[in-house]
Amino acid sequence: MRAVRGAWLGIAHVAGNAVRAVGHRVEGLDPDDRRDGRALAFLLLAVLVAAVQWWSLSGWFARGVQAVAAGTFGSIALVLPFALLIIAVRLMRMPTATGANNRVTIGLAVLTVASCGVAHLALGAPTISAGVERLWAAGGMIGFLAASPLSQIITPAGTLVLLLALAFVSILIITATPFGRIPARLRALYEHLTGQQPGHRPDEHDRSYLDDPAPAKPARKKRLGRKERAAARAEDLDEYDGDEAFERALLGDDADPATADIPAVPARPGPSTPQQPSLPPGVRRPTQAEKAAAQLRSDQGLDVDSRPTEALTAVRSTPVAPQIPPTPIPQRSEQLQLSGDVTYTLPASDFLTPGTPPKERSAANEAVVAALTKVLTDFGVDAEVTGFSRGPTVTRYEIELGSGTKVERVTALSKNIAYAVASADVRILSPIPGKSAIGIEIPNTDRETVSLGDVLRSGNARKTDHPMVMGVGKDVEGGFVVANLARMPHLLVAGATGAGKSSFVNSMITSILMRSTPDEVRMVMVDPKRVELTAYEGVPHLITPIITNPKKAAEALQWVVREMDARYDDLSTYGYKHIDDFNKAVRAGKVTPPPDSRRTIKPYPYLLVIVDELADLMMVAPRDVEDSIVRITQLARAAGIHLVLATQRPSVDVVTGLIKANVPSRMAFATSSVTDSRVVLDQAGAEKLIGQGDALFLPMGASKPMRVQGAWVTESEIHRVVEHVKGQLQAVYRDDVTVQAEKKQIDEEIGDDLEVLLQAAELVINTQFGSTSMLQRKLRVGFAKAGRLMDLLESRGVVGPSEGSKARDVLAKPDDLAATLAAIRGDEPAAGGGATAATAPDGDWGSDAVEADLDGRTQAIDYHDDADGGDAEDAWHLTGR
Repeated sequence: MRAVRGAWLGIAHVAGNAVRAVGHRVEGLDPDDRRDGRALAFLLLAVLVAAVQWWSLSGWFARGVQAVAAGTFGSIALVLPFALLIIAVRLMRMPTATGANNRVTIGLAVLTVASCGVAHLALGAPTISAGVERLWAAGGMIGFLAASPLSQIITPAGTLVLLLALAFVSILIITATPFGRIPARLRALYEHLTGQQPGHRPDEHDRSYLDDPAPAKPARKKRLGRKERAAARAEDLDEYDGDEAFERALLGDDADPATADIPAVPARPGPSTPQQPSLPPGVRRPTQAEKAAAQLRSDQGLDVDSRPTEALTAVRSTPVAPQIPPTPIPQRSEQLQLSGDVTYTLPASDFLTPGTPPKERSAANEAVVAALTKVLTDFGVDAEVTGFSRGPTVTRYEIELGSGTKVERVTALSKNIAYAVASADVRILSPIPGKSAIGIEIPNTDRETVSLGDVLRSGNARKTDHPMVMGVGKDVEGGFVVANLARMPHLLVAGATGAGKSSFVNSMITSILMRSTPDEVRMVMVDPKRVELTAYEGVPHLITPIITNPKKAAEALQWVVREMDARYDDLSTYGYKHIDDFNKAVRAGKVTPPPDSRRTIKPYPYLLVIVDELADLMMVAPRDVEDSIVRITQLARAAGIHLVLATQRPSVDVVTGLIKANVPSRMAFATSSVTDSRVVLDQAGAEKLIGQGDALFLPMGASKPMRVQGAWVTESEIHRVVEHVKGQLQAVYRDDVTVQAEKKQIDEEIGDDLEVLLQAAELVINTQFGSTSMLQRKLRVGFAKAGRLMDLLESRGVVGPSEGSKARDVLAKPDDLAATLAAIRGDEPAAGGGATAATAPDGDWGSDAVEADLDGRTQAIDYHDDADGGDAEDAWHLTGR
């Protein structure tokens, strides 16, 4: 049986691959999702019924097939092979579309029953007593059972109408057509058969094809009572404020500066300026791009109000990637085993909803092509628009130059191009990376939402099972952009408020939760704003609660440095260069602890540190934060520790030169100035982005940034993923991440002058000379600060009281320097250490002949003590000046 089953599946896979190669090739199908064996059975059954019904094969087997097919379906058995063939082909090409396949199968079954009933009534409605031959020639047994009982209840004519209506409904079920979309589907079918473009209007004055279709009118919500509103508030939230992808601050009738037409300002009547006539209601004034397209058609001798000309439609457009159906994300072949008997499943892909279907071209693109062509023609530039690539946010138009034409001839027309297309956000690439063409990026009037689910279900994301892969978004050409955080190895994200920085961070974290287990990736999140990352509180991937205190964040970064050092100790001990090699060796059993050690060696997870607002950390503890970040970014790549820094203030005091030098990957959203763009990307460009997810992505190793539209994930999707993850495992936090180092109590009298006071004490004790003027010169402080330091040293017993113009006596000796400094800091005295001069009673030190001799001597040079303000002479007065 196994041999027969294997042979059958082998033949089925060959037939399935042949069917999938016909027409639009189906690729990326997981072997576990194939249904080729079942599809081959339907295919052979279709061929068998066709051979008997169409070609009249003879023999006992053919008569048996004829009896079954004709006895069941009657004359409808002639078209039965078509239904079986449709089912077989769908199972081979779309085996994962279970819902659609079930819908088509049900529709075909209902159509078959209705057709058999109609054939039974149309061919005389024979009864069983008339013989099986007449039943075979009519609708078979199914037709008899479907039509005869109804004919007895209602008239045969009513039964016929009812069966025809049932057949019509079955066709709607097969084609997934609602009743309200029947006219639109019929119109689209007619336009497809006649070769017209979709949305064509025969009226010559109708130019609505340039506009977007009117949105459906939302249904009016029923007003809730007080009790119903209270009950609704008590229930869980089904939707959140963050579910809207593109927010608008300007309220009004579809007020969107990117999509609304700029109204023409009426000119004041004058001697040389005629007043423009008013337009009738419902008619808008054409835009500059539409005027350019109409002028180009007029120059070619065509009707101004006609459809776009062949010259415009001949400009090729780059095909966009089709929208990926919400199929399950395949499980990885290798996955770390969680500690204990724990079954952990990754979130299902249907938690992330699909986005807006992509478009390859629209009438607005053709209008822009006409406007660009007119600008080049008006200024006499030998160049032409050869193609364009439509992305979700912007469209990049390709311009190829003629022989002997300078690139500067086109780049100098940036303001004229912006005026012609009525858009201030025009970006010129000269040239496009990898092409001998100039690129002009112009925002689309109809933006598309890039869903994170579409990015994670794309072929680029399915090529790898690495747990650190995240969905970035879509590029200008409509391709999916996926990045591996482990290869960046660190990322800097910057942008103004509302540019899409927090949305990108949410997409990155959700991607990690969708693709990795807690034993593969652990995270440390720093959220000084306290609300951006609150939704992820309690996920098992965290090793510490979300940090909102900037001081604790600095301590967490220092813990990451210690963790990095511990990992490098293991790598150097066992002779491995990267954490991946070390983990593979641990899983293979090649790494074992020493015989006398009680330690259990386990694979190290990737550690992802996310800082949502770097500016707050740099304001509180700039030196500690910068030192930790620089050390992590310099060394932590091989240790599996990766850092993501996000800030909305990309200035040089926040993103310092040391941080930039060690963070090679950059993600720049819309910035407020070209200076901020240069801080992030080391070049201009981010100031011309249009915001809300539009970004320039510069991964490590790339020479020029690529423009992408960031993936969008709603708060509802985030909550579904987080609830699924938290429902399987509880977070286990480490206690040593944010433990604050114990600090000694500093005397309130010292305040913030502890470091300077320690330097002064060390200087005075080592030189055995105490003078205010010396502290001024050596420490470079003012007279008031130096006098205060001397008073503090006197109160701590380091120097003696003032004696006029003489230098103060130094009571502490060089041997007592450590104990004296410890006493000033507030530390406990070392075991066996002596006390300070201020606290030691007389006679405790004993007699020292050398010390007595030194104390008895007179200083050779007498410095003037400015604190006394006496009349003693100094070197300046001795000159007589």
